Amino acid sequence: MQPKPTVQGLPVYQPGKPIDEVKREYGLQHVIKLASNENPFGCSPYVLEHLLPSAKEAALYPDGAARELREQMARHLGIEEGQLLFGNGSDELVQLISRCYLQPGTNAVMADVTFPRYETNCRIEGADVIKVPLKDGTHDLDAMAQAVNDETKVVWLCNPNNPTGTMVTHDDVVQFLDQIPSSALVVMDEAYVEYVTDDRFPDSLSLLSEYPNLIILRTFSKIYGLASLRVGYGIASPDILTELNRVREPFNVNALAQRAGVLALEDQSFVQDCRTKNTSGIEQLTSAFDRLNMRYFPSQANFVFVQTGVPSEEVFQHLLEQGIIVRHDTSWGFPTGIRVTIGSQEENAAFIQALEQFIQKRGRERVL
Repeated sequence: MQPKPTVQGLPVYQPGKPIDEVKREYGLQHVIKLASNENPFGCSPYVLEHLLPSAKEAALYPDGAARELREQMARHLGIEEGQLLFGNGSDELVQLISRCYLQPGTNAVMADVTFPRYETNCRIEGADVIKVPLKDGTHDLDAMAQAVNDETKVVWLCNPNNPTGTMVTHDDVVQFLDQIPSSALVVMDEAYVEYVTDDRFPDSLSLLSEYPNLIILRTFSKIYGLASLRVGYGIASPDILTELNRVREPFNVNALAQRAGVLALEDQSFVQDCRTKNTSGIEQLTSAFDRLNMRYFPSQANFVFVQTGVPSEEVFQHLLEQGIIVRHDTSWGFPTGIRVTIGSQEENAAFIQALEQFIQKRGRERVL
């Protein structure tokens, strides 16, 4: 029994190694996971304190329109409620966009390298994928605009980009949008927007009225620390969202996730604290990389992509044996690159120590 041709041969997404699996495999008592860009500080204690009562309604279907979360989010962002669409993580919104707009004979334009689920969902729908190489680890918007043609239905922008952590500026995006025909949907994936500290980052919400072919994706999985509950959201014109709702499952965001999102929005002090700690963590890691003469991309996310000068598989394996999980992927095209999630100060220090030990050990082996 064979699946449809567009599915055959697709790579299966490989998440970061689970902590318990690493403990069992290497006989470790303590493992630090810096692989999946999760919030090392968890979620707001306010969420945990007030979420449990919602479990009493587990026998009931969730609100398919996510009315309470919609109202709270619209107020938080200063937008209309009709501009919001919620999903089972922003991953589902990527799937809905692909399902709605892509088919054989169409294409989508994206960076090479970027979040892999864009390409996977495009290929499932039978669409062609046009990849434009990064420029210094950043989206090459001029080249991407030139790659758009009459068959382009979706353009994917991950900003800050995963896995490099780099960003394009507001002026860059405006210039780019001016070149894109209205027949192509531009997807601005801002999963890490709350971590950004650069004032030049796009004020994407302000662009929605001028560019009706723009949709913005965001998530509660990162700085809000609700990754296990799976709730993301899209912001766009009601016309776009009407079409996406046609292919959305009716109860796609569970009730606990919706309630957790409402509670999380009420504790913005937690968000600010996590942003401050993340900025300090980036400085902690990049200072070590500078000391070790390792090149890295400037990050506006909650991770840093560093080129160690050593094959990434070797670095990954050594760190794993020391109980530290990072991310590497040969498809990224950076043979010595690893992506490291920003952890707590103590977790970052443990990672730096293990990395330095590996570099020193490898240097000794070369001498011998």
